[in-house]
Amino acid sequence: MAYRFMAIMALGTLISGCSSETGEKTATNIAQVQGEEANPDRNVYFGDLHIHTRNSFDAYIFNVRATPDDAYEFGQGGTIKHPLGYDLKLEGPPLDFMAVTDHAAYLGHLEAMNTPDTALSKLTMAKDMFSTDPDKIIAAFQLIGGAVRDGKKMDGVYDSAIVGNVWKQIVDSAEKYNQPGKFTTFAGYEYTATRVTRGKDGGFAGGNLHRNVIFRGSAPDMPFASIDSPNPEDLWTWMDDQREAGNDVMSIPHNSNVSDGEMFKLETYEGQPLTKAYAEKRIRNEPLVEITQVKGTSETHPSLSPNDEWADFEIYDKLLSSMVTSKTAKGDYVRQAIANGLKLTLEIGADPFHFGFIGSTDTHVAAGSFDEKQFWSKIGIVDGSPEARGSIPPGGKKSWEGVTVAPNAANWFSRWSASGYAAVWAEQNSREAIFDAMRRKETYATTGTRIKLRFFGGFGFDKAMLDDPEMVSKAYKDGVPMGGDLVGDKAPGFIIWAMRDAMSAPLQRVQVIKVWTDGGEAKEKVFDVACSDGGSPDAKFRCPDNDAKVDLSNCSISTDKGAPELKTFWRDPEHKAGQRASYYVRVLENPVCRWSTWDALRAGVSPNPALQKTIQERAWSSPIWFVPTA
Repeated sequence: MAYRFMAIMALGTLISGCSSETGEKTATNIAQVQGEEANPDRNVYFGDLHIHTRNSFDAYIFNVRATPDDAYEFGQGGTIKHPLGYDLKLEGPPLDFMAVTDHAAYLGHLEAMNTPDTALSKLTMAKDMFSTDPDKIIAAFQLIGGAVRDGKKMDGVYDSAIVGNVWKQIVDSAEKYNQPGKFTTFAGYEYTATRVTRGKDGGFAGGNLHRNVIFRGSAPDMPFASIDSPNPEDLWTWMDDQREAGNDVMSIPHNSNVSDGEMFKLETYEGQPLTKAYAEKRIRNEPLVEITQVKGTSETHPSLSPNDEWADFEIYDKLLSSMVTSKTAKGDYVRQAIANGLKLTLEIGADPFHFGFIGSTDTHVAAGSFDEKQFWSKIGIVDGSPEARGSIPPGGKKSWEGVTVAPNAANWFSRWSASGYAAVWAEQNSREAIFDAMRRKETYATTGTRIKLRFFGGFGFDKAMLDDPEMVSKAYKDGVPMGGDLVGDKAPGFIIWAMRDAMSAPLQRVQVIKVWTDGGEAKEKVFDVACSDGGSPDAKFRCPDNDAKVDLSNCSISTDKGAPELKTFWRDPEHKAGQRASYYVRVLENPVCRWSTWDALRAGVSPNPALQKTIQERAWSSPIWFVPTA
């Protein structure tokens, strides 16, 4: 979400998007659920934990009228309408779990302003907001956006009764659609804190501190919003209190890539040094981070990872509320945060960045856009067509010659991504099992493909395990899964098993990203550990190019390249005794057409020359941390 308007389309405006673990089975008592036996070796479930509906102010203004009920219907394979009138439907199977996460700040207020005879509808602001004068619309909406940004409750506008009533509807909708064993729903919302990071000279720019707040089961009568406090540490205090009251809850940061160094800053909100108490409080409340979504990828940045050939992937670095590029990547990306967490463990005795990974969409039309072939973007009427998002020339032109793409499309919409999924390994499809899996970080993220990914670490693993039909059970028994701590003094070994999504491209390679610190300096290295098409990593730990191609004339891909699965055992060849390290897996598919290329193909024009024509869909596992005993 952003709060600065930019002239555009129908309205003439835009507001944009707005402890150690072991391999032992969880101690949670997972109840038998109808239609699904609990699997001790766990199943993978795919979901979306970042969804906005008409209850969010920056969705309603762009003609989004879909409800939480509509979002859950879509997630189960149903069809709903885009604000521009066309159908939205999943290309693949239904989702396994979901949470609607509307902005708690001014929740439901725009709908109340647009409903005759309500108190809010009589306000001058409301009349301006829904007038036909673009200048009045902009001015009125800037008041709401500014109040959300600044964490203020406007006198005569903010109404806690509206928030409470709409929040109850959201919770009730989650209860209505929750079907243990088949489809899991969580009550949730977005905490939309933004830090002002630029002064008057550079104009306002927001450092994103947004989080999605997800409840395991029961939820309180009111959400804690950024207008209650813009300091995330106050949110964590409230969450600790909720847990004491019986409402288990976690928050999941997102879009650290546009935080302007704020999300993983090495000091508190008030600028104080980090302490052990701070680190423990943060990771207790935030065990996960959203690493990919429509507003780009937050894994790493080329300036931070110059030796990672795949670092420049769907990078989106325009700050909230402006078209200003982030002045620094430091503090914005999860790989660097993991390295800093290792360092902080030695300095203060705890790691505030000991998190696992998920993806989600951040859709504002109640329906996640996962598929490159069928992309409807994020907001609503302002980016719902190929022309509006800059993937085809304007005005029916068939050439890009002489075309200047509108600033909103060039800087925002065309750079957004068809992403992503939250993947969870759990005993069954239920709130208890999925939430507890997220708590222990047995999760991974994908860019919209349903790659299945297993990742285990242990000291007694070997290559022979790969052919053992009891491999997964033994890996759980003798090691730890993704998200766990591997405590010992020997070089760790890892079992990695990736399986392709039959509706996407074959797998090209599997990589392990190792992160560590040496003498206080952050280090990282990318190891290719499994190659498709009979290849083997070379002396520089890189697979040979498998020569997979994309035909840009029709977006067809190579059918004789790539692998349906890649399974390997890998031991760190550069292990150093006594040195803490973190390892996570990245799986790359063969290239496919980017959504913008698909748009152009259907329109019979060449792709926008300013945009990447192909991408490599991917998945990232949560890390496994090596904790030396020496």
